[in-house]
Amino acid sequence: MSPSDDLAHRPLRSFGRIKSRAIKPRQAALFDTLLPGIALPDPKAGPINPAALMPGAAAVWLEIGFGGGEHLAGQAARHPDTLMIGCEPFLNGVGSALRHVDERGLTNVRIHADDARDVMTALPDASLDRVMILFPDPWHKARHNKRRLVQDETAAEIARLLKPGGRLRFVTDWKDYADWALERFERTPGLVWQAETADDWRIAPADHVVTRYEEKKLGDTPPIFLDFVREA
Repeated sequence: MSPSDDLAHRPLRSFGRIKSRAIKPRQAALFDTLLPGIALPDPKAGPINPAALMPGAAAVWLEIGFGGGEHLAGQAARHPDTLMIGCEPFLNGVGSALRHVDERGLTNVRIHADDARDVMTALPDASLDRVMILFPDPWHKARHNKRRLVQDETAAEIARLLKPGGRLRFVTDWKDYADWALERFERTPGLVWQAETADDWRIAPADHVVTRYEEKKLGDTPPIFLDFVREA
């Protein structure tokens, strides 16, 4: 296969910028001192065994696109016995997450500073207890919708990775993306939406960690919380 053929078969990028501004010196230093010790193994090099990353972990969670890392670090601090895998291609966000991990002394976080879909492919079936997607890039224009992270293929991959009883949480502050995601998750075998009343998607779950992005209120609606369970 030629390089052009390989590019043609790669999934479209679901995220925007890789870097926006100079990374702060302290955070830049953590790329050299902290990240090598908590970086996820290269998913393109072969399968990843979560049990080997944190032996004895009570559960394994995956956050796809952790932004500045506030939610990832907050959940890791609340659940020190849980392995938290975080994926984020935006290097400024990775730098921020490293700072949170360093300041809190977290030992249960593993970071992949690139596309989460490579990690998902490398993980075994029924290996995750929870998947979290918070405020992904909305790609508003119809011609760009194909770049959205949530597609039928992504939903099927999440269903493959979740253990029976495992949970998926999707959060967005754009109405159109909420409708788009709900449609795709609901038609994915194995994923069952948990909402019974409107408050179930309007009110933040008790275990939600608010992020700086969420506080900016950049979308066209208050956050919409879609929770699913992987049926047996």
